[in-house]
Amino acid sequence: MAQAKTDPNYKVIAENRRARFDYAIEEDLECGIMLEGSEVKSLRAGGSNIAESYAAVEEGELWLVNSYIAPYAQAKFFKHEERRRRKLLVSRKEMANLWNATQRKGMTLVPLVLYFNHRGMAKIKIGIAKGKKNHDKREAAAKRDWSRQKQRLLKDHG
Repeated sequence: MAQAKTDPNYKVIAENRRARFDYAIEEDLECGIMLEGSEVKSLRAGGSNIAESYAAVEEGELWLVNSYIAPYAQAKFFKHEERRRRKLLVSRKEMANLWNATQRKGMTLVPLVLYFNHRGMAKIKIGIAKGKKNHDKREAAAKRDWSRQKQRLLKDHG
């Protein structure tokens, strides 16, 4: 990822920050996403949200459900629906692994980051995740607070 930060084409469009708080991410996977022209233009302008969305395996295909891409103002005839289901592109082997994770192990597929890669292609990173309970969330928050406090102490007295 060090190369990606210096690359002029690499650009994060939308990030689901809440996902790492609500879910224990066990594995992540990069997927392609099928978009219409006005959707790509809108993403380049920066109008999207993946916070309330999820991915689902249906009839052997992977879909991104409930993601928001803002309407593109200059598109007159070929406008897109803002919250339509979008097909995600993965290999058959990866699809089988995702299906096994969701059906057998009770995991969910959570979108983590929507971005343009170094070639300028829109990609989405999907996390295979298990939901956290409330006590897990409190524990994570306490750990985070303690590490911040520790850093402050080391900065002041170190």
